[in-house]
Amino acid sequence: MKRTFIIVLALILLCTSSCDFVRTLAGRPTTAQVEQLRLEQLAAEEARQQARLDSMARVEKQMADSLAALEAHLLDSLSQANGTILNPAKMGGLFTTKLETRYCIVVGAFRGRYYADRKLKACNEAGYKASIISFKNGLMAVAVCPSDDLSETVKTLNQLRGKGVCPPDSWILVNQ
Repeated sequence: MKRTFIIVLALILLCTSSCDFVRTLAGRPTTAQVEQLRLEQLAAEEARQQARLDSMARVEKQMADSLAALEAHLLDSLSQANGTILNPAKMGGLFTTKLETRYCIVVGAFRGRYYADRKLKACNEAGYKASIISFKNGLMAVAVCPSDDLSETVKTLNQLRGKGVCPPDSWILVNQ
């Protein structure tokens, strides 16, 4: 009888001793409940990640809009001034150099010829067509990327500012 009782008890335990049964008796969540919780946590993490991506996209769009507005403002201010902003006449006029194009980007202005030549060499080595513009007041400006199109010059200036040749305080020279 003892033997039969032990065999029956062992059979009952084998049939009902699944993990879910034991967990239910212990008041713990079952495998299905654990999987559901894991899926909910995964969905919440994906939602947080998508919110971060959306936030980054909004910031990127705001920055692009700000840059476009700044470029439009620069173009407007230059066109409203009819080319008198950054005009060589304001700097005492050109000394000997005759500019062939309407616009160029000035990447440096120097009092000493040595420094102007050094900047000219650096620009040429970086692959930019550079020249020295001499002014009557004694300044020598190193100019790159001559052009007759203002919008092209502004775009080039923005591209060059991210590179080592063009310092952040570079400006556009408008030739009358």
